[in-house]
Amino acid sequence: MDNTNNILEVNNLKKFYPIRGMAIGKRKSYVKAVDGVSFSIKQGTTMGLVGESGCGKTTVGRTILRLHEITGGEVKFEGRDLSKLSGRELRRLRPQIQMIFQDPFSSLSPRLPVGEIIGEAVKEHKIVPKSQYRSYILKVMRDCGLQPQYFYRYPHEFSGGQRQRISIARAVALNPKFIICDEPLSALDVSIQAQIINLMKDLQDQFGYTYLFISHDLSVVEHISDTIAVMYLGSIVEMGEKKKIFANPMHPYTKALLSAVPVSDPDIKMNRIILTGDIPSPANPPSGCKFRTRCQHAMPICAEREPVFKAYEDEHQVACHLYPQE
Repeated sequence: MDNTNNILEVNNLKKFYPIRGMAIGKRKSYVKAVDGVSFSIKQGTTMGLVGESGCGKTTVGRTILRLHEITGGEVKFEGRDLSKLSGRELRRLRPQIQMIFQDPFSSLSPRLPVGEIIGEAVKEHKIVPKSQYRSYILKVMRDCGLQPQYFYRYPHEFSGGQRQRISIARAVALNPKFIICDEPLSALDVSIQAQIINLMKDLQDQFGYTYLFISHDLSVVEHISDTIAVMYLGSIVEMGEKKKIFANPMHPYTKALLSAVPVSDPDIKMNRIILTGDIPSPANPPSGCKFRTRCQHAMPICAEREPVFKAYEDEHQVACHLYPQE
């Protein structure tokens, strides 16, 4: 596989949280929020990371940014291992990797006007000279669909969609190369979601941004992504090009997720796959295949051996005992 154009490479990433309150003498236990995740993203493309709530999607994004310290594995951004950077080196790199958070209201300071929210980090990292500061912020606002008169207004004066535009403007104002989008549409109405998706695609076309788009909504991910990774209980179970994932889903979990996507044509009846049981605890995952306790195709070997994550066609990988493991 050609890695020359990869802006981000994640190799066997792990993030474990120790369980507090353990009895003295007992073996220390961990919540394995992210357990051996590997993927790469090419410059200027979008990778969608999907899965049920609690599967570890957001933790992957925050660990890449080192908002959470890495337990194991490596995260390489343009060839540099972020886990080995000092605090000073990481601070210098921060403008190049930004994040758009899920809730635009709680992620924006209620005490600052829009101009300062967008420009606070611009000043800190000296992105432009002081003489150009105001004109630069106004340009960023225009690029994100915000009117100049919003410069002195506060977040509570805006709708949810406008607040998310402010969050996007705050991220792109630093001229980043890579942006992690943590479910940026889940708090918005459907009509507003389409506007924000189109804005993000327009910005990507204009400035060449690379996105990691975290979501549980496959219909949104299909619209914006080039590649898709499906995550379950801290691990990626299937990954590939968007067209291949939607045309030929291989993992039973992916098939179940796709069966729940609404179809606009009332004459088409989807064969809905209902998953039985609850998601196991990441502190005590099942042996072998983590999905076997909810899988209708589970076999004895699924409990004995963890399936190998391998490619069965070009740019399409899956971890499942339904396919040859050798």
